[in-house]
Amino acid sequence: MLTSDSMSLLWLTYLGLSLVVLVAGYLALPFLPRLLRLPITGMVAGILWIPTRFRLPLVEEGEFYTGMAPAVVVATVALLERNGAVLMTSGLLVAAGALLGIAIGVLLAWRLRHDGPPEEGTQGKRKHKDSESHNNSRRQGRSGEQSRQQPKRREPKIG
Repeated sequence: MLTSDSMSLLWLTYLGLSLVVLVAGYLALPFLPRLLRLPITGMVAGILWIPTRFRLPLVEEGEFYTGMAPAVVVATVALLERNGAVLMTSGLLVAAGALLGIAIGVLLAWRLRHDGPPEEGTQGKRKHKDSESHNNSRRQGRSGEQSRQQPKRREPKIG
């Protein structure tokens, strides 16, 4: 069925390529904090994934082909054809998709920021104290002079 219906295959291909674009775009912005990276990625996702209906004239007089396509594609074709009415409706859908994507990205970034793992929660402190006591007992086995000269090791934190 998938190979006989070219529209579903076209939509799946578009979905796959748009996911590649989103992941590559997200990974291309490591210099930005997550609070900015997620809304930008959400905006691009909203622009890419908002569908709209379109209508194209056929060769026969008075006949039209009607279908669904991404709003950004319809807006681009309308811009190239200088079709203001279609450009206005599809352009508004693109803008609405961008705003919706930004809102979802901000909510996701905010939620990840506040629901993240506790940096120094009760279990984190307990594990930290246990590892310190283990390190101290290992150091005491060596000469006291040598253990005083070694600085405390600081583990890197991600996020």
